[in-house]
Amino acid sequence: MTTVQKIKEIEDEMAKTQKNKATSYHLGQLKAKLAKLRRELISPSGGGGGGGGGLGFDVARTGIASVGFVGFPSVGKSTLMSKMTGTHSEASEIDFTTLTTVPGTIKVHGAPIQILDLPGIIEGANDGRGRGRQVIAVHSKFTLPVARTCNLIFIVLDVLKPLGDKKVIESELEGFGIRLNKKPPSIIVRKKDKGGIAITNTVPLTNIDHDEIKAILSEYRINNADVAIREPNATADDLVDVIEGNRVYIPALYVLNKIDAISIEELDLLYKIPMSVPISSREWLNVDELVDKMWSTLDLVRVYTKPRGLSPDYSAPVVLRRGKCSVEDFCNSIHKEIAKQMKYAVVWGASAKHSRGQKVGLDHVLEDEDGRHIIFREE
Repeated sequence: MTTVQKIKEIEDEMAKTQKNKATSYHLGQLKAKLAKLRRELISPSGGGGGGGGGLGFDVARTGIASVGFVGFPSVGKSTLMSKMTGTHSEASEIDFTTLTTVPGTIKVHGAPIQILDLPGIIEGANDGRGRGRQVIAVHSKFTLPVARTCNLIFIVLDVLKPLGDKKVIESELEGFGIRLNKKPPSIIVRKKDKGGIAITNTVPLTNIDHDEIKAILSEYRINNADVAIREPNATADDLVDVIEGNRVYIPALYVLNKIDAISIEELDLLYKIPMSVPISSREWLNVDELVDKMWSTLDLVRVYTKPRGLSPDYSAPVVLRRGKCSVEDFCNSIHKEIAKQMKYAVVWGASAKHSRGQKVGLDHVLEDEDGRHIIFREE
């Protein structure tokens, strides 16, 4: 029996098993088994399982952040990519016109952002059908991660059938360990040498019980561990994600393309879909809003350099990622020797306590549109 068949068998069994106190342990085991089988599809050890196989699409990383276009064939990904970046990506009404990842770059507020037009996926991609395993690639010796290591994912949908396609694509990405618009669950599993399973929770357990937790741990051969749950409404899937440890949490925007084919009333309804931006890539409608939303979702930090005695240079900011935007990160982005030679830095902007500037050290965290001047030890 192939991996795909095993997955289908477990999914069928879960679907017909009613959840209650008596079945929670069994359901916990099934969810853990399902996660382990899906892991095999993402990173198979041999040639078995789900088919698809082969190398991913090797793409050199450029820019401060990368945005991947994911969607079904012929939804307008290539047209949008070509017009945004000026890079040619074959566009056609025929399915699977784009057969490999096409990279391009767009500059927003001085920051180069890499755009990746990924080949259209099909339902069942997480089982290895089509080019799913390659498009939503995993890290290996030979291939660069694609969708799993993007900083933002654009899920491009046909405006005439957005909700149905949205649900299918989300399911495919979930199957590859990609969690959209979520944060890692606040659950800790700490293994120990003895003492059995000890479970503590600071929030009510509304979607999982102790039996289900123990069943999942048992399936992973974890017999001694401290489990601390601080995640409201935590589920068995959240616990499995923490144990697996290979999940990626990526923000996503739903790009609802071809709005030139619908009425104003229908457009108003589309705006009610969270994290969505209706556009028309062919007529170039509302793309400015999409770029603005992309910038705000990436949450980048621009820092302007200020030579002594001169005004800040606003034409070429140093762009850092949120979470890696300390003075030391700024120095290292220019040259690693700068941090070693720095005596202190003077910072202006949102992160400074004073409008006239503040002297700070390497661990100071910078905010967007800060200005700064570095004083070296020999000065």
